[in-house]
Amino acid sequence: MRQRSLWRDFADSVRRPEFWAYSSWLGIVTKYRRSRLGLLWLVMPAVLYVWGIGYFFARLQGVTPAEFMPHMGLGYLMFRLLSMVINEASSVLPSHQSFILDGHQRLTDFFLRVVAKALFYFIVASPVVAIALLRAPQLELAGGLFALVSVPLVLVNVMWIAVIIALVGARFPDIHELMGSVFIFGFILTPILWYASRAPMGTVHGTFMRLNPLYHLIEVVRAPLLGEPLEHFTLYYLAVFTVAGWMLAALAYKRYARYVPIWV
Repeated sequence: MRQRSLWRDFADSVRRPEFWAYSSWLGIVTKYRRSRLGLLWLVMPAVLYVWGIGYFFARLQGVTPAEFMPHMGLGYLMFRLLSMVINEASSVLPSHQSFILDGHQRLTDFFLRVVAKALFYFIVASPVVAIALLRAPQLELAGGLFALVSVPLVLVNVMWIAVIIALVGARFPDIHELMGSVFIFGFILTPILWYASRAPMGTVHGTFMRLNPLYHLIEVVRAPLLGEPLEHFTLYYLAVFTVAGWMLAALAYKRYARYVPIWV
């Protein structure tokens, strides 16, 4: 079996989006078509987290809801995007076993399907967070311009993470169960329900927080929008994380993509 090129397969998938774009949309529609509220259910988690849990934790921490809910909302929005991609990527190849065994060689279609689905949920939930953000006293309009760069940066990282997790998930199916537990821990370790300033640099809990890639991927979007200082360490971390991640993904895909039909 010949080796696959991640870059070539991604380019082919982007040029031919019929499979991954349509199937991701069809999967969402068929999931909710028999529900009375239909696609409105996509908005409910964001409403509950931002306006329910956000209000509760604002009062619990002694800050105003208008100040805390945008922090909570942006953190939840980015965390949900990341967790959806990683959780679904861990089982995407085994769940498409019939396509793969039938000769569908472009595995990047399945990676893009996972990202497209998570991005759709992200876009649907964004207006709920935007309403909370417009009420934020610390909103920075310049941060919105920075988000035009930082959000694509997050998506670029999401893609290579999906490649790695999908290949590992094809070889070790138990990884899907592990991811559920990891993200429960990750949600607590990441400053979503609390402020990053509570874990200053140099402390043990601050070190653990800064080793967490979810923190940096969320903070690079949230901090500029809310007028909070963005640590230089976050920029250095993400620069290394992005370059090293794509190199690792390309090598792993070249080496192991040909074994996926055997693993699934």
